[in-house]
Amino acid sequence: MLAYAVRRVLLMIPTLFGILLVNFVIIQAAPGGPVEQMIAKIRGTAVNATARISGGGGEDGQSHTFADHNASSQFESKYRGARGLDPEFIAKLEKMYGFDQPASVRFGKMVKNYLTLDFGESYFRDISVTRLIAEKLPVSISLGLWSTLLIYFISIPLGIRKAVKDGSKFDLWTSGVIIASYAIPSFLFAIFLIVLFAGGSFLQIFPLRGLVSDNWSTLSWSHKVADYFWHMTLPVLANVISGFASLTLLTKNSFIEEMNKQYVLTARAKGLCERRVLYGHVFRNAMLIVVSGLPGAFMHIFFTSSLLIEVIFSLDGLGLLGFESAIARDYPVVFGTLFIFTLVGLVVHLLGDLTYTLIDPRIDFEKREG
Repeated sequence: MLAYAVRRVLLMIPTLFGILLVNFVIIQAAPGGPVEQMIAKIRGTAVNATARISGGGGEDGQSHTFADHNASSQFESKYRGARGLDPEFIAKLEKMYGFDQPASVRFGKMVKNYLTLDFGESYFRDISVTRLIAEKLPVSISLGLWSTLLIYFISIPLGIRKAVKDGSKFDLWTSGVIIASYAIPSFLFAIFLIVLFAGGSFLQIFPLRGLVSDNWSTLSWSHKVADYFWHMTLPVLANVISGFASLTLLTKNSFIEEMNKQYVLTARAKGLCERRVLYGHVFRNAMLIVVSGLPGAFMHIFFTSSLLIEVIFSLDGLGLLGFESAIARDYPVVFGTLFIFTLVGLVVHLLGDLTYTLIDPRIDFEKREG
């Protein structure tokens, strides 16, 4: 198993490289890059201000030579909104963002820096991407981790109970609750929670924004923990409501399938109690398919679901950061967050595979690969 884990870790390197390469090509081809974003921002400023940034014009009124005209025409065809701006100014913008170099050189430098976890500087936030991600990551990790754990702690016992009580009143009314919760989008349920419990129209029990209170640093250790979970309650519940439904049904169907197999009938015929049959034989085999969905569930909550939840509850996390950076074409932040999401996803998938052996020691990935 150790050799398998080492091979998987080594395989992450070309996987990360390939994902970064594909996204680099796609993002570079997208219109509205950082140079165009900056041009759009300065479009409302005076021409003199632009001239000061670009270093001014020539010695007289005939400052634009034929070469300047060609350069201006080149920039106008390359960047939207560049018409009328000094070519030297546009060239300085390109140099500031590194676009004075070929795309292959820029990608090579990015990969080299990423080997030391140097993600560069944000184009528009005046802060290093590493520091920016470090500030936002705890929010997304908190939201994704607690939501995933709560979903599994609810879904697995509930799914097992539904499988044992298949066709009973308990199974029917819980199925109705599950279907209703699955039909409710997480963002809609989040708004409902705010209206009901966060000072909307009824109660004001939970805070509306932030991961912790403003005076968190002055609180005692126990009060810090309580304050943290106080802020996380509503966002986590909003994620859980739509996430536990599919996992509960998956757990139920997996257990029902295993309970109808021959080895279960044999175990019962030998006189084993139902609890021993269920948790000594069925559980180990039925949980394999449930564990296999853990990486996907965590990554779905970690990024896809957390984006809207972060916006609604004013949680400044990594999902919101990546979305805003993509809109603003802040490439260092976009690639930095992409790298983190990809790395987390690969690690979680590896942990999911290793968990298989804890549930069923008969699984040996090294023999399967051989």
